[in-house]
Amino acid sequence: MKQLIVKTNFIIFLLYFLFINFISGQNQDNNLPLYSPESFQEENTNQIKNSIRIVFYNVENLFDIYDDSLKRDDEFTPTGIKAWNNKRFYKKINNIYKVLIAAGGWKTPAIIGLCEIENRYVLKQLIYKTPLQNLNYKIIHYESPDRRGIDVALLYRHDNFKPLYQEAINILFPFDKTSLTRDILYVKGLLFDTDTMHIFVNHWPSRYGGYMATKPKREFVASVLRLKVDSIFKLDNEANIIIMGDFNDEPDKESLAQVLNAKNDTLDLKINDLFNLMFEYHKNWKTGTHKFQEAWGVLDQFIVSAALLKRKNGLRLSPDKAQIFKVDFLMEKDPKHLGYKPFRTYSGPKYSGGYSDHLPIYLDLIYIN
Repeated sequence: MKQLIVKTNFIIFLLYFLFINFISGQNQDNNLPLYSPESFQEENTNQIKNSIRIVFYNVENLFDIYDDSLKRDDEFTPTGIKAWNNKRFYKKINNIYKVLIAAGGWKTPAIIGLCEIENRYVLKQLIYKTPLQNLNYKIIHYESPDRRGIDVALLYRHDNFKPLYQEAINILFPFDKTSLTRDILYVKGLLFDTDTMHIFVNHWPSRYGGYMATKPKREFVASVLRLKVDSIFKLDNEANIIIMGDFNDEPDKESLAQVLNAKNDTLDLKINDLFNLMFEYHKNWKTGTHKFQEAWGVLDQFIVSAALLKRKNGLRLSPDKAQIFKVDFLMEKDPKHLGYKPFRTYSGPKYSGGYSDHLPIYLDLIYIN
């Protein structure tokens, strides 16, 4: 009986958030058409054998309520300044579950990249203590050396994706050996039981302390990632690569455009190049994934290997490219800077019960016969 109730609740939530997604999508201005290279013509839908959705979401401070003496997590405890407790924690868990279901559209996401999660415990609560428990999600996560204790993670549906190898790529700054940051999570696996996919989940160093002071750290992380990408291309220059994350830099900054060499123009795009799918959003100041004061920025991005763009058959990116999931229930009015801003869990020290200071992004992969 309990299982029937859970399944019924799941169906109700799914239909409700799909409805919100559809209605809200009609009123948002962020659905910009991304570039359309000639090799990407609309295909007859009958040729599409399979499709999956990949979502990335910076969930902003998903901490458990327990004090970890090895981490700077004191504020997210019942006695901390945020008065973080079980009621608020499970409200946050349920908020995230609802976002992921809604962002999935008609199908729940096959792969989900997350950042700003404290540990494996909070991930287990997300996939086992919400209706996501019915969807067979698995967890890939490593504890990172970040001083606040926030990590990156990957959730996947085992019926869609089969991991073959996984690794936490540790970041050690040669110019600042006392500074610790998040690992890059690398996962290699099979999609549709046939195609090898290389996935990187990132959360690069923040701008706390000033943009110029922290810029070398993001550029160093970019160089570490580029070395790993080059090693993959050396073995297979048509490798399927998806790089996702909160990069704390916009697409045109040196770390992404020069060090990682993620291109933003299809002109002379080679099969073993990387391409930043979010650059078109970056050119529109009215939208983004994160708002600082009055300015929107595209900090959360998908970067893909050119093979996923240029390939005519087999595994490739759908014609819709990448999207920012910007719907009404994730937004609130911004009285100080006008317009709207992401609906956060806290506004400063004040609890507001929202979602995150970032908006999710997603893309679809299709398999063409």
